[in-house]
Amino acid sequence: MRTYTTADFDFALPPELIAQHPAAERSASRLLDGRGPGPVDRVFRELPSLLDARDLLVFNDTQVVKARLYGTKPTGGRLELLVERVLANGREAVAHMKVSKKPPVGTVLQMDGGWRATLLGRWPDADGPLFRFGFSDDAFGVMERHGHVPLPPYIEHADTAEDASRYQTVFAKNPGAVAAPTAALHFDERVLADLDARGVERASLTLHVGAGTFQPVKVENIAEHQMHSEWYDVPPATQEAIARCRARGGRVVAVGTTTVRTLESWAATGQARGDTAIFITPGFDWQVVDLLVTNFHLPKSTLMMLVSAFAGHARVMALYRHAVQGRYRFFSYGDAMLLQRQPAGTP
Repeated sequence: MRTYTTADFDFALPPELIAQHPAAERSASRLLDGRGPGPVDRVFRELPSLLDARDLLVFNDTQVVKARLYGTKPTGGRLELLVERVLANGREAVAHMKVSKKPPVGTVLQMDGGWRATLLGRWPDADGPLFRFGFSDDAFGVMERHGHVPLPPYIEHADTAEDASRYQTVFAKNPGAVAAPTAALHFDERVLADLDARGVERASLTLHVGAGTFQPVKVENIAEHQMHSEWYDVPPATQEAIARCRARGGRVVAVGTTTVRTLESWAATGQARGDTAIFITPGFDWQVVDLLVTNFHLPKSTLMMLVSAFAGHARVMALYRHAVQGRYRFFSYGDAMLLQRQPAGTP
């Protein structure tokens, strides 16, 4: 089995191919069909015709919250919080903090909109990378009223009303994500209706996508990378749908890498709910997912490693070269691809 380094997942991407805005119509995005011996250029709304009634589509129904919050220290310095997760009591949250000088524990921050956030310490422990805050009001309510859509770092404009609508799937229902499950952004009512007409079953799970999804891999030896942790839930109805799919000889089609990480975490641990820090790299022992709908990912990222593990490194890198040459749109607001799981040992 080949040993891969971070450099193996790099590729040259012209900056103008990074999509700054969504396509005018969700399902009008392009779809690069990478299942066969050569790439096929399609439109996303063709996806239902590529599936059959035995298949099962599994979606991540997480809802992106307006997790970016701004405020002021008692000294007058400005700061930004990016909420990573809301804790069980609803009045505390864990967040990244961007500030020139970290305030001491106990500092009360005056936040834009007239509410307050008190710094309670680091998280998950005294040396943790994140910070725990006590909010003066319900955390989800505060974010909805005063927060901003947490657009990815490569999207260069401030969030707008369009982003509040389009950086969200049409079936989002469980609030808690700070990044969208972007492969699912291409689905609209037309595509869902076409899937229904073909008799393709759908199921959902939840993984609250964290900001760590954009974290670069900074080590050359990928085995040394520390993966971020995210909360997930695979409900009984979805477990039963997967069993039915298997019984009828269908394929489990994961919509997005977050769905992949959730399903394979559940399969590997037997735990249907909890936190996962699963890191999928070439050589991974796949148990659930047969087909993958995914967007194009950042060079040298953990998600490039995941899709390479799924479809084969050589195939994925060739597909990315085709996408760059064909001027596909990249990343969160970009186009999609359809991949098939390759046999174990595929380079």
